[in-house]
Amino acid sequence: MRRPGGAAGRRLVVAAALAVLAVCAAACGVGGEPPPEVPGGSPAKGRLLLSRYGCSSCHTVPGVEGADALVGPPLTAFGRRGYIAGQLPNSGPNLQRWIRKPSAVEPGTAMPDLGVTEQDARDIAAYLFTLD
Repeated sequence: MRRPGGAAGRRLVVAAALAVLAVCAAACGVGGEPPPEVPGGSPAKGRLLLSRYGCSSCHTVPGVEGADALVGPPLTAFGRRGYIAGQLPNSGPNLQRWIRKPSAVEPGTAMPDLGVTEQDARDIAAYLFTLD
């Protein structure tokens, strides 16, 4: 069997590679665009930040390597949830508020205040809203 050569062959290889990348991005559910609930957030950065802030030590988080803990609730299908911490309506601003200062939302909560910055909370929320 003869392989296509020259420019036609290169175009074929590039088209195949782009198709594979598109399928992978769709399967991961983490595109470059933030979900509408979190303008200015980066889901890709948020996924990485979940590990950096240690969220994976307490939560199961789809798409985050090693995030299979059961101390806190699993964050699977987070984008479809009605409430955060059982009391806040699930919205971008409320989720960011919870991530930054959970003790201000629910005094005595087991969720620690981790010193999450405003932008990092936005990115983490953007990722969590892709989980549906």
